[in-house]
Amino acid sequence: MPIAQANGIEIAYVTNGNPSDPPLLLVMGLGAQLIAWPERFVEELAARGFFVIRFDNRDCGLSTKFNGMPDIAGLMGGDTSSASYTIEDMADDAAALLTELGIGPAHLMGASMGGMITQALAINHPDLFLSACSVMSTTGDRTVGAPTGEAMAALLRPMATSRDEAIAASLTASKVIGSPGYPTDEATLTERAGAAYDRCYCPEGTARQLGAIFSSPDRTEGLGRVTMPFLVIHGEADPLVTPSGGDATAAAVPGAQLITIPGMGHDLPEPLWTTIIDAVVANTELATV
Repeated sequence: MPIAQANGIEIAYVTNGNPSDPPLLLVMGLGAQLIAWPERFVEELAARGFFVIRFDNRDCGLSTKFNGMPDIAGLMGGDTSSASYTIEDMADDAAALLTELGIGPAHLMGASMGGMITQALAINHPDLFLSACSVMSTTGDRTVGAPTGEAMAALLRPMATSRDEAIAASLTASKVIGSPGYPTDEATLTERAGAAYDRCYCPEGTARQLGAIFSSPDRTEGLGRVTMPFLVIHGEADPLVTPSGGDATAAAVPGAQLITIPGMGHDLPEPLWTTIIDAVVANTELATV
């Protein structure tokens, strides 16, 4: 796995496709490694003419880990003093990675917390990107996109102490937040959870990333200055980032396109890959190179 020195940390990354094709940076969500992007989903993006770059955000996978544990209750109450970093810092990592690799300008797609990072990149590093797609995400405005109680309980579950516990917890969470209209079979979910545990299990890092979400400012005003083609995709059955988060994101960006998908929860189910990829491709075609 290649490692880049970027923004003062080590970032693990991988590429798919032809380097001469337009680059597309994929940004994953809370506690999710680059392998959380399904391999065949990535291969389909490459087949559609993109040079795809995936990476491990700080504090997960094979990228640099930080120290300390945030006070989640305090963060939820508005005290951000225990946070190690912000979404904006994570966006700076991604921007620095592209610069270090000599790649750009690129298209951009992020899911969940990765959508938040995508928004921060579009606001703070517009020269590096041609288009952006924010999937199942929200603006940082605490009045929109709030999770259901069941989804929050799944998110804040106790840290697993073994591989079996980690897989069981992942399966439970997937059943809560996954797409009710497009359920993923348990064997696939189990395989993915096991692969994630074996590659890197770092629940403390996930907690620090959660601290970044809670400590970051509302991006609504900044999104109002975004001029690149901007696509918002959101599941109508998402219980973790409820649909008002996607609505608010699209409303904040001038000219943004919003696609809501019935039966889609907080995941990327295989039956929807073509729909999602078609929308992403169409959005990139609006970009002026």
